[in-house]
Amino acid sequence: MITDYDLHLLGEGRHWQSYQKLGAHLFTQSGVAGVRFAVWAPNADAVSVVGDFNDWDGLLHPLRRLPSAGIWETFVPGATAGTIYKYLVTGADGVTERSDPYGFGAELPPRTASCVVDLDAYIWRDADWMATRAAHNALDAPINAYEVHLGSWRRPGDDPIRWLTYADLERELVPYCVEMGFTHVELLPPTEHPLSASWGYQTIGMFAATSRFGPPQALMSLVDAFHRAGIGVIVDWVPAHFPKDSHGLRRFDGTALYEHEDPRQGEHPDWGTMIFNYGRHEVRNYLVSSALFWLDRYHIDGLRVDAVASMLYLDYSRKEGEWLPNRFGGRENLDAVEFLKEFNVQVHHHHPGVLTIAEESTSWPGVSRPTWLGGLGFSLKWNMGWMNDTLRYMRHDPVHRKYHHDELTFSLIYAFHENFVLPFSHDEVVHGKGALADQMPGDAWQKLANLRLLYGYMWCHPGKKLLFMGSEFGQWREWDFDRSLHWHLLEQPSHAGLQRCVADLNALVNREKSLHQLDFDGLGFEWIDCHDWANSILVFLRRGVDPNDFLVVCCNFTPIPRHGYRVGVPAAGIYDEVFNGDSSWYGGSNVGNAGSIAAVPTPCHGLEQSLSLSLPPLATIVLKPRRADRAAS
Repeated sequence: MITDYDLHLLGEGRHWQSYQKLGAHLFTQSGVAGVRFAVWAPNADAVSVVGDFNDWDGLLHPLRRLPSAGIWETFVPGATAGTIYKYLVTGADGVTERSDPYGFGAELPPRTASCVVDLDAYIWRDADWMATRAAHNALDAPINAYEVHLGSWRRPGDDPIRWLTYADLERELVPYCVEMGFTHVELLPPTEHPLSASWGYQTIGMFAATSRFGPPQALMSLVDAFHRAGIGVIVDWVPAHFPKDSHGLRRFDGTALYEHEDPRQGEHPDWGTMIFNYGRHEVRNYLVSSALFWLDRYHIDGLRVDAVASMLYLDYSRKEGEWLPNRFGGRENLDAVEFLKEFNVQVHHHHPGVLTIAEESTSWPGVSRPTWLGGLGFSLKWNMGWMNDTLRYMRHDPVHRKYHHDELTFSLIYAFHENFVLPFSHDEVVHGKGALADQMPGDAWQKLANLRLLYGYMWCHPGKKLLFMGSEFGQWREWDFDRSLHWHLLEQPSHAGLQRCVADLNALVNREKSLHQLDFDGLGFEWIDCHDWANSILVFLRRGVDPNDFLVVCCNFTPIPRHGYRVGVPAAGIYDEVFNGDSSWYGGSNVGNAGSIAAVPTPCHGLEQSLSLSLPPLATIVLKPRRADRAAS
């Protein structure tokens, strides 16, 4: 099955469907059904496959080495789907048992064997979604993503050690996302990982769906169900590092095969993990093939690449003398840069309409610009600067916020330099930071009011949106990967109100073109007033492609209602209050503008028309001119 042409492409590092050749595949040879095994181990002295089919006897099924490229293969008659196996690799480090780097399934941790999987056993029913996916993922489409850790979104009953299965999540998570109006769900890494406390970010199986929640076909069914419900599926994908576990990739054939030999290049000091050798053709091929595999076999709609900054810089989290400069003497990891560009080129070539998203926390230029313009080629980039500045501002007591007004307005200086996602992810509710609700100042009412204000401001700010689970209803406790979210809080009207607020904000963004069509174009945003630092108020416009399609957004970051607050607007007529974060429906005090208000010809903010508004405390309001009255002045 592995031809000379396959060997050539593998050696060149351009066999983008290498997962069709390497790993364990059901196969019929000369009329005999079995499994064909193939693995890359160029420096091994011998390789055999062991498993429940041969009582784990390494002498019974040795692999033969092919003439070039360091590939070993064999055929095991009688082996079937569900077969448990490992490779017995003999090399410079002696004899080691290894999981299959291309394994499509795995045992439930802490067991570490790979599992033969029939990936063709599932029949997909998402043809309509796949035909229209590009429109759902377009840069001018609404993208409101719900970030989920499958193991702790909800637990069955009160059992602390059991998880919902993929089938359970299909029944419960999919309709919840539909009800809440999220356009996409983003899953923390669904790849197999030995330690649950890593949340999936230290993965062993780059091609294996974690067995914690069921078989691979059940994950396919979950993705399929999301698609049939009109929701895209993004997964976190981690090519930045891998764990040192003895059954994994580290010194796979007795040498530094997937990593660098020198720890100044090959080990990550923060996470105690190994760094991929991006300069090696076969390693780049392995990683790009993994990305394409998830898009091909699991119909995934987007890949969020974790820890991109750690890949780009050779001195990332390292002191002087702990890193090696590149060939020009600089700190940029040129091999990683070329890998990321290749990854994006191949993903967008083979799967047009799929999103690639970078978690990149530095000012590296052009992360979300095409490679042919010198960029890295990602579709979107997380706006970590906006996240940090905004949360820092919101943590201030409102009486002090006027001294930090620039922390809000600074983001609009660079908002259109990249295609940004505004993220409040799992990283903002762990490691002692507390839940988002608990990070807000004030008493319980003010904390939730501040959170509604924050979400209103966020959903109206240019950029796509991402919110971590539990934040939509104001969980007080910091996220714990080993426990369910506190769903019982929804029995309290204030938390149920916050949840309704997020659902209504999603509906507003999905409905109003001015809140999503020009997220990455300065024509979609205009300040009306960003200078009222003394009252901690922001007023701005969001516009659609049609310049007469606009919304007026007012944010009051203090608990003081502002009555008779005059705001300039670009058109005469009636303005409907289409969102008010202080509504009693959300748990607010119900200060507002009685549903609508008429503009008057009183100049303000350089505009001929203006509104005299009641701005509610700690709230965002959104006003929309009625269609019949939208003649621009």
